[in-house]
Amino acid sequence: MAGNLERALAIIELLAKQGGSMQLAAIADTLNIPRSGTHRLLAELSEEGYVRQDEHGEYVLALKLVSLALMWLSTGGVLDISQPVLDRLAAASGELARLGVVEDDHITFVGKAQGAKSGLRYDPDMGSQPPLHCTASGQAWLATMSDEEALELVSRQGGIGKAGPRGPKAPKTIQQFLQDLAGARKRGYGVASETYEAGMTSMAAAIRHPLTGLVVGIVSLAGPTSRLPEARLKELAPALLEAASDMGAATMSSPYFKRSLRVAPVAAVVQPVEPKRKGRPRAA
Repeated sequence: MAGNLERALAIIELLAKQGGSMQLAAIADTLNIPRSGTHRLLAELSEEGYVRQDEHGEYVLALKLVSLALMWLSTGGVLDISQPVLDRLAAASGELARLGVVEDDHITFVGKAQGAKSGLRYDPDMGSQPPLHCTASGQAWLATMSDEEALELVSRQGGIGKAGPRGPKAPKTIQQFLQDLAGARKRGYGVASETYEAGMTSMAAAIRHPLTGLVVGIVSLAGPTSRLPEARLKELAPALLEAASDMGAATMSSPYFKRSLRVAPVAAVVQPVEPKRKGRPRAA
């Protein structure tokens, strides 16, 4: 029973990552499941409304899973408290603003607002889980821990040398990674310039619960490197930190974040940086 459940969940995850339709044989071969067993699992998932077959007989995810995810987000109050802040940050920066929720050993993006009205627009898929060692979001979270704790989390994702798409400036050694963390601690926010994707730059700040100090999420800005040089990042930092502070205060009213406080927090080694409220940068 447990084996079938694991296989069924693996099929759902594969179809979600694939983003399109797949033949039964391709699903079976990719997951190393016998084709007869794959057929039975797909039939059960189809019967429950999680998977459907298109006109060519290929399998795709049905909207039931999306509906459940949206229902969970709405009842948890995550989007209610974050969307106004994201909209404000996107308008002030002219770039993509995103909310990532911290859960266990990863970050999942659950909310966004696009501030770019013209030109290049960076708009990655929602629900993605960024690699921690080469993204501003991961850097912002890891910088709240000790070096040892940060390296342990990165190792769970496969380590700094993990294969996969990375930017040309991604850290390749532990020393370089720790230098990036030190810079994030000094600034109060993470910066990743062409470390995850060539030509893209992002910055992110940790969101802390105001009573416990527990990091419950991150807020980030991302866009083309040509629009986000170092000087522009410094201009946007007060607005980013203000958004993180506002979201932290708002977590008090979110049922989801109240539940998340039952999990023991990772020990923090730096105090949250209070944003300067002297003014917000104008839209780019």
